[in-house]
Amino acid sequence: MELMIPLNVRAPQPLYEQIYEYIKSEIKSGSLKSGMRLPSTRTLAEHLKVSRSTTQLAYDQLCSEGYVESVPCRGYFVSQIDDLLIMRHEHMPEILIPPVEEKDGCEIDFSPRGIDLNSFPFQTWRKISKNTLIDDNREMFAAGDRQGEGPLREAIRDYLHSARGVNCSAEQIVVGAGSEYLLMLLGQVLDDRKIIAMENPTYKQAYRVLESIGRNVVPVAMDSQGMNPEKLEGTQAQVAYIMPSHQYPTGIVMPVKRRQELLSWAYREEGRYLIEDDYDSEFRYRGKPVPALQGMDTGERVIYLGTFSKSIAPAIRISYMVLPVPLLKKYREKAGFYASTVSRIDQNILYRFLVDGHYERHLNRMRAIYKSKHDRLLAELRQLEGTFEVRGEFAGLHILLTARNKPDGDIGNLEQDLTEAALKAGARVYGLSSWLIGDGEVPKEWQGTVALGYANLTEKEIERGVGLLKKAWSYQAS
Repeated sequence: MELMIPLNVRAPQPLYEQIYEYIKSEIKSGSLKSGMRLPSTRTLAEHLKVSRSTTQLAYDQLCSEGYVESVPCRGYFVSQIDDLLIMRHEHMPEILIPPVEEKDGCEIDFSPRGIDLNSFPFQTWRKISKNTLIDDNREMFAAGDRQGEGPLREAIRDYLHSARGVNCSAEQIVVGAGSEYLLMLLGQVLDDRKIIAMENPTYKQAYRVLESIGRNVVPVAMDSQGMNPEKLEGTQAQVAYIMPSHQYPTGIVMPVKRRQELLSWAYREEGRYLIEDDYDSEFRYRGKPVPALQGMDTGERVIYLGTFSKSIAPAIRISYMVLPVPLLKKYREKAGFYASTVSRIDQNILYRFLVDGHYERHLNRMRAIYKSKHDRLLAELRQLEGTFEVRGEFAGLHILLTARNKPDGDIGNLEQDLTEAALKAGARVYGLSSWLIGDGEVPKEWQGTVALGYANLTEKEIERGVGLLKKAWSYQAS
């Protein structure tokens, strides 16, 4: 590693002291972590254009004070001082005190955002990665297609058409590093449409991104079928962001009639669009897969978003956007000059993963794993069926529990009581209100609702977690 140490040759402080003070401050602030290897005295001297004796003096002082350790035949390493923390005092310089580690006592975390990384196909991914680089393919390190590599977009098109009923060409697909990036890109394409409607509650990250790029995000209340078209009509929005195949976080699967109503809304005025976020449609446990809304669109008004984060792994960071044909020209004029944010190497690995059949096999395996966990969770929750109603259990990687026994008076704190009682017992669950945007309130029928994710838990952890919840919420049965 290199150290960018600012030295002032005119300062009264000797150079070795400046080096010593800089490294010490970096260690104390945590920028240089314990176990990090420092450059040798010779390398550092050459880099800073000073004598080796200068750097040696600095290292000797750091070693004598315990900030750095010298390991024979290996070099200099930052010492283990993680049990020290900087404290500031009004009249004193910085001194070191032991840290206070915060723990909330959570034993089981029912996070709805997790996935099962224990089942990631490491061996297959490693093999494809190795084969990608084995022939010293120099072209792989050159700049590629701005929309994403052509073969990968063709593979995504084939998958979307066969598995999701999406009708598009590879030219309509834009590949990017995460849905957040694609939403920011889309913001430039739709720069003249300032008002965007979103379901409420909704996916908060998308809401934050849209707000950050200057959009006026208008929350629209939902009914049992999803976004309410009548309320949408009254918002003056030109774009509506929806999740028809599995709404997050409510789990609502939008029926055909409601989809047609939203398409009719988009067709009624020129320039209206629907953003369809199809984030986890691969996982459905009852009935046939629900086709994408985009496949019903005959008027080129649906912008389709998808991702491999849920089906493969979040770190893959490869998402895709299918633009309606009328928006392609605007995309190329306003955002087509951006280089792809996904490396060609990663794109090629994913391409081989798709076309060689690994993705389909991986999905089939994950569906079986998640269904087993899903069924185990539902079986365990039968202990609570007298006091809680289970919702959103037919798809996705989380379910919702709504309290049946609600007090006659103010029930605004019921959700908070449930989450706090669960955490006190050692289990973390997530209140539905945490996904609200604007000044929205949880509808009466959804009050006292919490979300339980299960993807990153083992079946034994699920059993243990439900046991903790039963203990925590025993007062609900009374």
